Amino acid sequence: QVQLVESGGGLVQAGDSLRLSCAASGRTSSVFSTAWFRQAPGKEREFVARIAWYTWNDGNTFYADSVKGRFTVSRDNANNTMYLQMNALKPEDTAVYVCAGSSRSGNYKYPELYSYWGQGTQVTVSS
Repeated sequence: QVQLVESGGGLVQAGDSLRLSCAASGRTSSVFSTAWFRQAPGKEREFVARIAWYTWNDGNTFYADSVKGRFTVSRDNANNTMYLQMNALKPEDTAVYVCAGSSRSGNYKYPELYSYWGQGTQVTVSS
């Protein structure tokens, strides 16, 4: 129904910036909320940020405490794309970043809310 494809990951130094993209296709009208998760080796999948897909509530965002003030999530409905601007990157930000979409409202911090998932893009931050 909905396909998500991430891009923009790479190898950077601490303090650098990256912008991740999540391109959506298919039945995007069924998407209610979109979010970014990440998973580092040996760790559980971690919520990073979320944003409402609908255009009338652009300010409805939420961030994990670990990234608040450094990361900014946004979306461009005209291009069916969600972004994650990551500034002041730290080595602990190293992970596979995955975008997700939900078809309903709920507890957006938890992966089980989301029906649509991308394949992920690797972000590696060296010290």
